[in-house]
Formats: sequence, structure tokens, C-alpha cells
Amino acid sequence: MSDERLTVADDRGGDDDAARTLRPLRLSEFVGQSHVREQLAVFLGAAAARGEPLDHVLLLGPPGLGKTTLAHIIAAETGGSLTSISGPAIDRKGDLAAILTGLGEGDVLFLDEIHRLSRVVEELLYSAMEDRSIDIMVGQGAGARALRLTLQPFTLVGATTRWSLLSKPLRDRFGMSFRLEHYGLDDLVAIVGRSARILEIEIDGEGAAEIAGRARGTPRVANRLLRRVRDYVQVHRGGRIDAEGARAALELMGVDAAGLERLDRELLNALAVTFRGRPVGITTLAAALGEDAGTIEEVYEPYLLQRGLLERTPQGRAITAAGLEHLGHPDTPGADARLFG
Repeated sequence: MSDERLTVADDRGGDDDAARTLRPLRLSEFVGQSHVREQLAVFLGAAAARGEPLDHVLLLGPPGLGKTTLAHIIAAETGGSLTSISGPAIDRKGDLAAILTGLGEGDVLFLDEIHRLSRVVEELLYSAMEDRSIDIMVGQGAGARALRLTLQPFTLVGATTRWSLLSKPLRDRFGMSFRLEHYGLDDLVAIVGRSARILEIEIDGEGAAEIAGRARGTPRVANRLLRRVRDYVQVHRGGRIDAEGARAALELMGVDAAGLERLDRELLNALAVTFRGRPVGITTLAAALGEDAGTIEEVYEPYLLQRGLLERTPQGRAITAAGLEHLGHPDTPGADARLFG
């Protein structure tokens, strides 16, 4: 790794402001997800050549991989304004109707957690996406009548971590869908370096690699760790991040060499010890950990599965030999019998 100093805009506004500052504004600045970037570049170029809004886009994948960032990029690349809202925040048809009728030509509507829209609200999206119109009821009782409102051409960008919870009629109305994958080490090192430059953090290549290696394949985690390592070295090491300083800071935060945090290790330990290595259902596992089952499935499980520390079986979740080894249990023949009695 190069020992080049990666340096650069102030972070005085706090972590939320920093996250916005670090967000790429153009597709050319977006690091990783090459299959998504290449396809989006083609579709954006074709839509621009025809003078049409981009077709509706569905983004799939675990939290922190860039779904919100891509929505901002799509708006910037098409020249439209971005309206962003979370699915659970829309309670009634009227709420969604007000949002849709407020969109201008070429604007982008970003619906995060789109799988959590109520079915009644979701049905209003069907005609909005397909026909660029919605029907609303005016009046009450016998005098009520349906009024059709024509919408300006717009692009809906939906984001979800739970593909299976989307209804088929809604899925079918998206012109394109992209699944975002966890990032490789090289891409994460590049992201940490770029973020350090923007935040004017002094860091060397090995320090960036240490942070990237523990970032769970997720840019959001990498940027969060970078800011916390910055705090540590500012207090203890003169402000410059190198491999030793990054390692010390991350160990203090309880982030191990594989990127696992406290709850990850508790989950694996529960499978290994509490349930004696036997497969267990997600609801039972969540109750044992005092965690929400959805959080385990959406936040913790994908990375543990990717690392091969956990497996899904027809009987439930089970720890793997690699998971046992990570916890420090021997993986020689007969080890399971000694461990579980």
C-alpha cells in the first residue's frame, strides 16, 4: 500500500452533515458496483438522447451499500429535483397523492423501504408509474366521484432490503432493477481514501486498508469507522491515521479483524453455546439475543453469511466450522463433540 498522504472540507456539522458531504454527486464519482454503474450509464444516456425521463428504478440490497446515493446521482444526472421519503411515513393515499402531484417534469421520487408501503397506498402507485395519472375521490357519500389527475413525467427510485416482501404487481412496474453487492477491499480502500481527502484527515495507505478490511464490505460502515478512528488518533496519536493507530482505535470500539462487532459475536456465540450448535429458528434466535428478527435478517445476517460464519438450513440458522474457528473453538475432528458435550 502507498504511504501517500490522503488529505481535504470540514466536518463541523457532525456525522449527518459528513455523510451528505461524502456522498458522490455524479455517476463517474461512484466507486464500486461496476455492473450497476455501467448499465445505469447506458440507460441514462439513452433517456437523455430521447429527451425522456429515466424509467423507474428498483434498488435492492443490504443497508449502507449506496441505494440513497444512487437516487441522488440519478436526480443529478437527469437534472431533476429529488424528493425523498420513507415508505412507512406514508400512511394514506392522500399523502402519496400530494407528493406525486407536487413533482415537476423530470423529477425523481425516492421511496426508501418501499416494501413497507401499505397495500392501499401501494395500489395508488400502479397507475402513477404506468399511466402517469392517479384517481382520487372527491366528496363523500352518494355525491362522491372519482377525479383523474395527470402527473408530470417522473422517475420513481424504490429501495428495499427485502425483495421478497414486494408484491409482484409493484415489482413488474419497474423498468430496471439492480442488486447491490457488498464491496471488495480495493473499492473500500478507495472510498476511505476519498472520504479522508474530503474530511481533511491525514491517513496513509495501510491505515486506509485497516479500516476498509473491517468495514463489513459496506461504504457506510467504512465512513463511520473512519470518523471514529479520526477521533481516536486526534486524542492519542497526533491526528495521523496509520495501520497501528487504526488497529488500536478499532479494537477499542470492539470491531475485530473480520469486521464483527459485539452483537455479531453474541449471535455466533448463542448458536455455538446456547443452542449447542443445533440449527435454530430466527424468532427463537432473536428472542435469545433480545433483538428484532428483522434487524438480524437485514443488518447482521447478510455479512455473517457472506463471510461463511453462519448458514441457513431447512431447520434454521446454524454456525459453521469457520464461525467456530472465529470464536476461538478448535476445528479439529471431534471438536464439536467436545464443545457441545
